[in-house]
Amino acid sequence: MDFKTPLFLLFVLGSTSQTLKFDIGGTAGWSLKPSENYNEWSGRNSFQVNDVLVFKYKKGSDSVLEVTKEAYDKCNKTNPIKKLEDGNTEFTLDRSGPFYFIIGTDQNCEKGQKLNLVVISPRGHTPSSAAPSPSTTTHLPQPSPFPNQNNNNPFHHLTVTQPPPYPQPSHNPFRFTPSP
Repeated sequence: MDFKTPLFLLFVLGSTSQTLKFDIGGTAGWSLKPSENYNEWSGRNSFQVNDVLVFKYKKGSDSVLEVTKEAYDKCNKTNPIKKLEDGNTEFTLDRSGPFYFIIGTDQNCEKGQKLNLVVISPRGHTPSSAAPSPSTTTHLPQPSPFPNQNNNNPFHHLTVTQPPPYPQPSHNPFRFTPSP
C-alpha cells in the first residue's frame, strides 16, 4: 500500500475539526484602547465550540472576568463566573451560546474594555434541529477495467465527501455587522 493514501485520508478527515486561536486585542493584548473595538472585532469573526481566546495582559494589575449578561451590561465585577489573572490566559469556548468578558480593573469596563461574543456549534457538527444539507461528493478516477492500463493513481479507490456548508443561525442578536 502506498504511504500517501493514509496521509491523504488523515488530511481529509482531520480538516473538519480544526480549532482556532484568537488573540484578543491583537498585538496590544487585552487593553483599554485596542486597535479595534472588541465587540466590532467579535462581530466580524465566527467562534465555534473548542476555539480558544488568548488574553494577554499585565499579571497582577489586570484580569479578565467571565460574567453574566447582566453583570456585563452593568460592569459588575462582583461574583464573576470565572476570574482569569495569570497574564496570558487561554480560554476555551466550551459550549455554544453567548460569552461575556469584562476587565477586573476599576473603571476600565465602563470605558469600554469588555467583550461579548456568540459561539456556534463545533466545526463539522450540524445541529440536530437543522435540516441536513446535501453534501458534495467528488468521485476520484476509477481503475481501468483492463488490467495494467493507466492504473497508476494511488487514490483510484477513494471517494471524498465534503461536509455540507455550516448553517448560520437565523437570528443572532449578539452579532454586529461592521460598517464599510
